[in-house]
Amino acid sequence: MFAPGAGRPIAFTGALAVLLALVGFGAAPIGILRDGLFGLSAGFALVAIGLSIFFRDPERAPGEGMVSAADGRIRAVDLEGDRWRISVFMNVTDVHVNRFPVAARVEAIGDAGDGFRPAYREEARHNVRRAYRLLGEHGVIEVTQMTGAVARRLVSFVRPGEQHAKGDRLGMIALGSRVDVVLPSGAYSPAVRVGDRVTAGVTTIARDRA
Repeated sequence: MFAPGAGRPIAFTGALAVLLALVGFGAAPIGILRDGLFGLSAGFALVAIGLSIFFRDPERAPGEGMVSAADGRIRAVDLEGDRWRISVFMNVTDVHVNRFPVAARVEAIGDAGDGFRPAYREEARHNVRRAYRLLGEHGVIEVTQMTGAVARRLVSFVRPGEQHAKGDRLGMIALGSRVDVVLPSGAYSPAVRVGDRVTAGVTTIARDRA
C-alpha cells in the first residue's frame, strides 16, 4: 500500500517504463533508437521503484498504550513542566506516513515557525512546523510535524472536527524529519528511552498512569 495520493504517479511512471520497453522491442532493427528507448525505460523503472519505496505505507495493527506517531529513533524524552515531550527523528529510509498515537478528535491544526534547520538539532523545534491538537480519553495531546534542512513538505490527511482511531493515518513528511508528541505527565508515563527504534502506530511510547 502507498501513501494517499502516491499510487497514481507510481502507476503512471511504471506504465511509462513498460510502454517504452515495448516500443524499444518494436524498434529492434534500429540500434540507436532501440538502445535509447531501453535506457529511458530503465530510468523510469528505477524512478517507479524509488517512488514505491519512498511512499510505501504498510498496514499496521495498533500497539498497546500510546503508540509512536512516526517511524524512526527516539531523539528526546523531556519533562517540560506538566508535559512530556517525546521526539522521533525520521530518516529518508523510514516510512514517512505519520499516525495517531491514541484515539482522538482533531481539535485544531496550525502552522508556525520559521527556517529549515537540520532536524537532529534541538533548535529544529522552532522550524516551520504543523501542530495537531488532539483530544483523547486522557486529555489533550499535541503531535507536531517539523520540517528539516531537506524535508520541507508537510502533508495533512485529516481536518479539524474529525474523530480517528489509534493508528489512523494523520499526515506525512516528505523525506523524513522529526515528529514531536507532547502529552500530559499526569496521565502518561514514557515507555521509551533516547535511541530506541520505534514504528508508527505500533511501538508503545507511553502508558496510562492509572
